[in-house]
Amino acid sequence: YNFLSATVLLILITDPFGNIPIFANALRNVPAPRRPLVIVREVSIAFALLLTFMFVGDGFLRVMNLSALSLQIAGGVILFLIALRMIFPPAAAAEPDAPLTEPLIVPLAIPALAGPSALATVMLLVSQAPERRWEWIGALSVTMLVCAVVLVLAERIQQVLGDRFVVAVERLMGLILVAVSVEMLLRGFRTFATQLGQG
Repeated sequence: YNFLSATVLLILITDPFGNIPIFANALRNVPAPRRPLVIVREVSIAFALLLTFMFVGDGFLRVMNLSALSLQIAGGVILFLIALRMIFPPAAAAEPDAPLTEPLIVPLAIPALAGPSALATVMLLVSQAPERRWEWIGALSVTMLVCAVVLVLAERIQQVLGDRFVVAVERLMGLILVAVSVEMLLRGFRTFATQLGQG
């Protein structure tokens, strides 16, 4: 990965357009003037968590006795499943009532933005090229900025473009993410086959 591809991958995984309904429901009982502040706060918390995993990811892998290859294959599987849910969303269920108090950390920062797939992805980036850590930090910063802008402007986006366009964008992002996950799996399997041949 390079800076651009890592940024695109992280944006696909955090899925700001797909998170618009989640944020709208969670912030329903929050006064409108305060909603942008809450969104920026939750994005900042998610950014801090993902940044932490970028720096402790290598140590975590060593403690758990996991290889970068296993993380890559597992990450590809997770991304593939998430992409399928983006393209073929499950049947709509009754949404839980919005919390009466202002949401904090859960469910907006975690898991909506900094979910297991995002955490695994930042660990994967660092494990594959730890010497380019600052490049990955830059990609993560741009991703969080995009998420903040999209979510702060979510109501206007829905009004201007309509719900169908938002859904179409999410399906397109899911299709791209399928291709990315398949490429990750193929790369992991090729590396595994090479290691077997050398062994």
